[in-house]
Amino acid sequence: MRRKDRAITDIRQINEVLQAAKIVHLGMIDHDRPYVVPLNYGYEWQEEQLILYIHGAMSGRKIEVLKQNPHVFVEIDHYLGAIDGKEIPCKYSSAYASIMADGVAKLLTEPTEKIHGLNVLMRTQTNRDFAMTEEMVKMVQVIQINLFNLSAKQRLMPESN
Repeated sequence: MRRKDRAITDIRQINEVLQAAKIVHLGMIDHDRPYVVPLNYGYEWQEEQLILYIHGAMSGRKIEVLKQNPHVFVEIDHYLGAIDGKEIPCKYSSAYASIMADGVAKLLTEPTEKIHGLNVLMRTQTNRDFAMTEEMVKMVQVIQINLFNLSAKQRLMPESN
């Protein structure tokens, strides 16, 4: 990260970004071309390992790409507002917080794993718990993404804005 002064290293602040953002941009490689999909996610920490859960249809381009190459890159950002540059155009910017990481995706097949992943996702998205059955999760693909090489940064709103 070039701007070390913007780095977020406190796990509580990283959790705040994860809770506020709601959308992950999942980058994959489809043969020799990049492919990025915006998705809702859920997250949890298992010890110091950050894990994301996403879901989707049982088949389709995303699933086929992940079967061919489970290595992914994720980007999550939370827009905090515009920074007013007044009369100087190059001083305009945005306040934000973001997280980026490499990851490895795993297509979950066990109903209990899928239920767990969907519960984590729904808790992140709605702050609620839901009752799910094995029958319900048969209709959806749940993907677990173990993240590593995580970096997080922010640009806060200037006090004079």
